[in-house]
Amino acid sequence: MRDKWTDERLDDLNERVSEGFRRVDDEFRALRGEMNSRFDAMDAKFEAKFDAMDAKFEARFDAMDARFDAMQKLIVQVGGGLIGAFLTATVALVATQL
Repeated sequence: MRDKWTDERLDDLNERVSEGFRRVDDEFRALRGEMNSRFDAMDAKFEAKFDAMDAKFEARFDAMDARFDAMQKLIVQVGGGLIGAFLTATVALVATQL
């Protein structure tokens, strides 16, 4: 038996196909929303982890800066002491030669 495609049957097929695409569109919309929310949650986790790492690095760099400042102060003190000792020795040598 051969089916005939009447206008009513074509309209019914068109409606079923349109309904199927609406369901697919709704599913994609739901999946997109779920994916976006999960990516937002991952972004928040990564942001928190990076903030914690930044804080650790800042603490380490602050400690290194303090050590470099102390070392620079020591170098200046030792250099000043050596210059003072050299000047004292030079003055004493000149005084003994007069």
